[in-house]
Amino acid sequence: MAGPKVRLHMGLARHAPVSGTVPRQAPTPCESWEDRVHDTLHRDWLGWRRAVSRSRQLDSDNRFRIRPGAPRQRGDAFVAQVLRQAGRAANTTGGRRGKVPGSRLGRGHVAARFTGQSLSARSRRVTVKVRLVYLKQAGARSTVTHLRYIEREGVGRDGEPGQGYGPTTDEADLASFEERGREDRHQFRFIVSPEDGAELGDLRTYTRHLVSRMEADLGTRLDWVAVDHWDTDNPHTHVVLRGKNDMGHDLVISQAYLTRAMRERAAELATEWLGPRTEQEIRQSLEREVQQERWTRLDRTLQREAVDGLVRVERLAEPRLRRERELLIGRLQHLRSLGLASAPQPGMWAVHADAEQTLRAMGERGDIIRTMQRAIGSARRELSVFEAGDEVRPIMGRVIGKGLADELYDQGYLIVDGTDGKAHYVALPPKTELEQYPMGAVVEVRGAAGVRAADRTIAALAIDGIYRTQHHRSVAEGEATPTRDPREVVLTHVRRLEALRRAGIVERLAEDVWRVPADLADQGRLYDARRLGGGVAVELRSHLSIERQTRAIGATWLDRQLIRGGKDLGASGFGADVREALQQRAEFLIEQGFAERCGTRVTLARNLLATLRKLELARAAKTIAAETGLVYRSVADGERLSGTYRRSVHLASGRFAMIDDGMRFSLVPWKPVIEQRLGQQIVATVSGDAVSWQIRRQRGLSLQ
Repeated sequence: MAGPKVRLHMGLARHAPVSGTVPRQAPTPCESWEDRVHDTLHRDWLGWRRAVSRSRQLDSDNRFRIRPGAPRQRGDAFVAQVLRQAGRAANTTGGRRGKVPGSRLGRGHVAARFTGQSLSARSRRVTVKVRLVYLKQAGARSTVTHLRYIEREGVGRDGEPGQGYGPTTDEADLASFEERGREDRHQFRFIVSPEDGAELGDLRTYTRHLVSRMEADLGTRLDWVAVDHWDTDNPHTHVVLRGKNDMGHDLVISQAYLTRAMRERAAELATEWLGPRTEQEIRQSLEREVQQERWTRLDRTLQREAVDGLVRVERLAEPRLRRERELLIGRLQHLRSLGLASAPQPGMWAVHADAEQTLRAMGERGDIIRTMQRAIGSARRELSVFEAGDEVRPIMGRVIGKGLADELYDQGYLIVDGTDGKAHYVALPPKTELEQYPMGAVVEVRGAAGVRAADRTIAALAIDGIYRTQHHRSVAEGEATPTRDPREVVLTHVRRLEALRRAGIVERLAEDVWRVPADLADQGRLYDARRLGGGVAVELRSHLSIERQTRAIGATWLDRQLIRGGKDLGASGFGADVREALQQRAEFLIEQGFAERCGTRVTLARNLLATLRKLELARAAKTIAAETGLVYRSVADGERLSGTYRRSVHLASGRFAMIDDGMRFSLVPWKPVIEQRLGQQIVATVSGDAVSWQIRRQRGLSLQ
């Protein structure tokens, strides 16, 4: 009977007046529970009606309603952005563990609340760096490049190549691991660096125990590979973890676990293996930091103890800091010698506000200097860090060192022995593969922040916004010199126009006619800055060392230097080596009949570069024809050909792409943009040593 009565009362409640209030009365002894349910429902219904009425009144008064659309995931997931910003806001409130917004999202958030309880000031310390990689954004070759780098030469304990391992094998198949995770949404990459890694000795067993504890915390089996690196002062381990759990679903790990709990698990394990640090070890570690020119633990302690930017000496005498008091005062004195601290009055120190930023920058620069010193060895060079800018001159030199400045983010660098006699540190743009710059190769480094001279020339020669190569060639012929070929000058500008056309800045109206905007110089500068990321462009001029170029049949970089007369070469370093190589190259060309000696002068044959390039292409084509059974077809200037891009060939004259139509093949100048089109049908239009590329069977899409 209770059910029908309740429904009846609810039905009556629909006809109750909206206005007015129903006072809450204490139930009488004779009041039934059905009546009390009726009164409760009636009051709730009235409250809901009043809330709806008030909301409608506010809407009509404000006439403004926020209706957010669906978030678009551009560069970073919308949810991740929200959680990151919320976490930053929560961290400023001093909240306890587990109270940060999004802390319960992902596996391991429960375990993160209990890790580190056994740690103390005497526990072993471990640094753990974590990177979450979204594979579609990082690119198809991101995993391959990273795995190949962590297994590179010289990272083993005795200088041997690195060897990947997994949970049960000491020789992991990294290619198979990459193939298993090719369709994963994301991937985790870790660097685990115990402070006492050398004392641990067996990093493989240590890493396996650490991952086992992670599996227990996360509640799933993990698919991972790792490589130990012993080529630095602190041995460390690179771990690559697939973004899938043992059920094949996306593996989502709590932010608290990644940022804190994993480090605490690693510290717990290191402390169990080696025992707590002794007082002497702690003291020696801090003593080394007193004179270091980087941001240290002593600096962080001073930062915590500062009040309004001032550190009082009597505060350092408190019991909790008594053991470090002398070291902290010594650190303050060293900061004063660096100009980062001062003593405005006795017993009081002022640490400058920009001390942290300056010390971190000094630490990075110190790492760069040590890296450069290892690369140049015993050679005497002036050290320089290349920084892009409008006033920076391009650098020409050979690669004498390379590596990753940030191993977690694959941020590369080159050490270039320049023709100016200096050694230059060059930070490469993101996603640059180091393999394209062999040791000993000749490269040109320039900043992309300034306006290119080619853009200025094109804009100046354009009439009513139209640039014609024929007009440019006639102007160049009037300014021709023995070292300045008008045809090469025009081709250089055509290559620049092709690059700007791909970016949508200029338009090609005909084979030699282009429509250019009035602000071409500014648009070209912005295009270079966007394309290069860090504002640095590194172009490979020759993959051969100058020693191999001296007797090569082909249009080498040394030949171009001979044509220019060997200008801008320093008297020491790589500049002196180039001068000697130019003399050897000239003697070789005389032997081969491509040059003549007239007293002290050497006269080069006409069209030397084209002749040498043609000879080398013919020799390479003969080898390819014997391998493939195809017939070689040379390409005339301005000719258009189509076929399948099969592979690229490195020659002394440069890098060339092999294109075949099933019966014949041709060799045309290669460009990086076509490498992702391997095995596809493409169309090429050749102009001297430049080429324009187009992809077939894709309407409206072209690459050059």
